[in-house]
Amino acid sequence: MTSPLVVGVDCSTTSTKAIVVDAEGAVVAQAKAELGTSTPRADFYEQDPRDWWRSTDAAVAGALALLSPEDRERVTHLCATVQRQSFALVDEAGRSLRPAILWLDGRAAEQVRRLGTAEVHRLTGFQPDVTPSAYKIAWLAEHEPEVLARARRVVGVHAYLVHALTGRWLDSAATADSLGLFDMARLDWSDAMVAACGLRRDQLPELAPAASELGTIRTEISRGWGLAQEVQLVAACGDGQAAALGVGATGPGEAYLNMGTALVAGVHSRAYRWGSVFRTDAAGLPGQYVLEIVQNSGAYLAGWFRERLGDPVLAGRPDELLEAAAARVVAGCGGLITLPYWNAAQSPYWNPLARGAYVGLAGAHDRAALYRSTLEGISIAMARNLAGLESATGVPLREVTVVGGGRRSPLWRRIMADAAGLPLVESLVEEASAMGAAAMAMAATGEFASVEDAARSLATRGPVTEPDPAAHAVYTELGELEAEAYECLAPVFEAQHAFARRHPLA
Repeated sequence: MTSPLVVGVDCSTTSTKAIVVDAEGAVVAQAKAELGTSTPRADFYEQDPRDWWRSTDAAVAGALALLSPEDRERVTHLCATVQRQSFALVDEAGRSLRPAILWLDGRAAEQVRRLGTAEVHRLTGFQPDVTPSAYKIAWLAEHEPEVLARARRVVGVHAYLVHALTGRWLDSAATADSLGLFDMARLDWSDAMVAACGLRRDQLPELAPAASELGTIRTEISRGWGLAQEVQLVAACGDGQAAALGVGATGPGEAYLNMGTALVAGVHSRAYRWGSVFRTDAAGLPGQYVLEIVQNSGAYLAGWFRERLGDPVLAGRPDELLEAAAARVVAGCGGLITLPYWNAAQSPYWNPLARGAYVGLAGAHDRAALYRSTLEGISIAMARNLAGLESATGVPLREVTVVGGGRRSPLWRRIMADAAGLPLVESLVEEASAMGAAAMAMAATGEFASVEDAARSLATRGPVTEPDPAAHAVYTELGELEAEAYECLAPVFEAQHAFARRHPLA
C-alpha cells in the first residue's frame, strides 16, 4: 500500500479521540485520552487548557504507536476537530491566564439579556444564548477586566492546538466562528462584536480557510510520535460540522442527526442563512455553512428515565425488557404528551426557562407508556425542527443519517423515522467527528478532488429505517398538541423558575 494515511482527531469536552484512516475509510488504529472538567460554582464549567494539548498529544501518540514502522511512514496529514464555544485567555507564549471557560458554562445570562439582539443573531448566526463565547467574554470584561486586558490572545480550542503544534497563532474560519464574534456572512471577525465584548482585534488569531494547510507540525512533536517525516496540519471545523462530514451528509437535502446526549442535526448550505429554528455554523466544506438544530435533552433524557424510573439493578445500562414493553405500546400512547425540555429548550424556542412535562397522564399509563412517550416527545420535537429547516431553506430533505449512542435502540430509530416521515440511514462510523476531520485531512493529501468527495468516500452507510405512513400521521397530529401544550405552559415555566429561585430543590 502506497496511499497516504491521515490522523483525524476529535478534542471534545471529556476526551480526545485520535483515529488513523486510509483512503478507503478504514480505521487502522485509534486511541483515546480523557480530560477533566471543574465546576467551581453553579453554572460555571471550566478546564485547564493545557489538557487540550496533553490529551491530543497522548491520543495521537497512542494511535500511531499501534502502526507498523512501514505504516507510520505513510502518515502525511493531521486534522483536529474540537469542542465548540470553549475558549482560553493566554499570553504570547500560550500560557493560560485563567481556566478555560466551556461551551456549557451558563454564567453569562445577564450579558445575553443585555447584548443579545436580533441584529446580533443576524450578524453572527447564533441566537442570543449562553452557549456562544461572546457573552462569556463580555462577562469577563465586567468581572475580570484586568485578566482580559492582559490576555495577548483569546482563542478557542482549535487555535490553542494550532499554536501547540506549529507555534503559530492561526485559526480556521470554521472553528473560530463558534466564539460568536464573526460576521458570519463574510466568515471574518466582526469589529462591532469584538468591541461590544471588550476585546481588541489584535487579541484574536489570524484566520485560514477550512481544509487548508496551516503548516508543518513541529519536528520535536512528530519525532515524539515516532514519525521521521514532515506532517502537515490541516484547518478543521467544529465537532458538530465534522460529524456531518464523517457520515457523508454533504448535500443540501441530506441531513445528519447525532442521537447523543444532546440531539444535534443539520444540513449544509452554500448560502448564508439565519433563522429561528437553526443556528448557523461555518462548514468544513470551504465557503459553506451548516444550519444546525440543537436539542439538549436527547439520549440524556432517555438515560435519565432508565436511571431514575427504571430497574435500579441495571445502573443506567440498556434495559431490554423496558424497550420491549415500550415497543408494544401503541404509537401516540393514547394522547400522552412529553415536553422534552429537562435541559431547557433550544430549537425552535430558545427558552432557557423551559422545563420538562408529562401532559395527559391517566391511570392506564404505566412505566412502558411513559418511556415510549419520552422517546416520542424527543422525536416529535426533532421532526418539528426538521420541518422548520425544510421550510426555511426551501429544500426538501431526502434522508437523515444517524450517529450516536441513541441509534443503537431499534425502538427509538423506529419512532424517530416515523415522527420525521423520513428514511433514517444508520452510519457505521463510530467516531463520526474524528472521521470528518480525517476527511478534511485526506482531501489535503490530493487523494480526492474536494473535501466533499473525501467525506462521501470515507463514510460507511448501514441499515435504513423507512417511516410508516400511518404512524407518521399519528405523530403529526400529536405534534400539534405538543406545540399547543408548550405555548400554554411557557408562562408557567417562567413562574416555576422564579419559585425555584426562592425555594431551591437543594
